[in-house]
Amino acid sequence: MDFVNRTLASSLALFSAAFLLASQEARADIFSFTDERGVVHFTNIPGLDKRYKLIHREVRNVMPRSGQVWMPSEADIQRFGGIIQTAASSHGVETALVHAVITAESGYNPNAVSRKGATGLMQLMPDTARRYGVQNMFDPVQNIHGGVRYLRDLLAMFNGNVELAVAGYNAGENAVIRHGNRIPPYAETVNYVPKVIGIYQRFRARPG
Repeated sequence: MDFVNRTLASSLALFSAAFLLASQEARADIFSFTDERGVVHFTNIPGLDKRYKLIHREVRNVMPRSGQVWMPSEADIQRFGGIIQTAASSHGVETALVHAVITAESGYNPNAVSRKGATGLMQLMPDTARRYGVQNMFDPVQNIHGGVRYLRDLLAMFNGNVELAVAGYNAGENAVIRHGNRIPPYAETVNYVPKVIGIYQRFRARPG
C-alpha cells in the first residue's frame, strides 16, 4: 500500500470514528477536501481550514434523552407558520399534524439531510419529491407543500387514521399495507408514531 493509500485509509478511519462520536451528539456536520496528493481529509469542526467543504449535514436529534416530548421554540413555529397554514388549508390537512411531522422530522431545520437522503423540513425522500413535483427539496415552500400532499394522500388511503398515515410517512404506505394496515413492526416506526402523535396532541392543545 503506497503512502497516498495509507493516508487515505487512515483518514477514512479517523472520519468513521469522528462520525460515530459526532452522531451521538445533537448534530454532526462533516466537512472534507482532497489535497494536491489526492489525500482526502475529513473534520466535523467548521472553519478549521477554508478548503473544507460541507459534505454531510446530519439531522439533529430533536428528542431529549429523558424521553420527554421536545417542542420547538415559538420563533421556529412562526418562521414557517404562514407556509404551513397555507399548505395545510390548500390540501385539507390539519395544521397541527403538519407541525408535528416537521418537529419530529427536522426540528424546523430546512437544510436537514438524513443518512438515508431524506431532505428538508419534512424530510422528503427523492422518490417522494419527484412524485409530488418538488424540484428543490431545500425550498421550504416546495418541501412543505410536497410533504403535506403526501400526508393528505396517506390520510385518504388509510381512511383518516392518523396513526397509520404517520406510520406510512415514516415507513412508506406499502409497508403499512403489507402488514395488514397496521403499524409495521420496525423499531424506528414503532417509536416514531407515538412521538409524532404526542407532538400532534401538544400542537392541538396550543391556544389559537
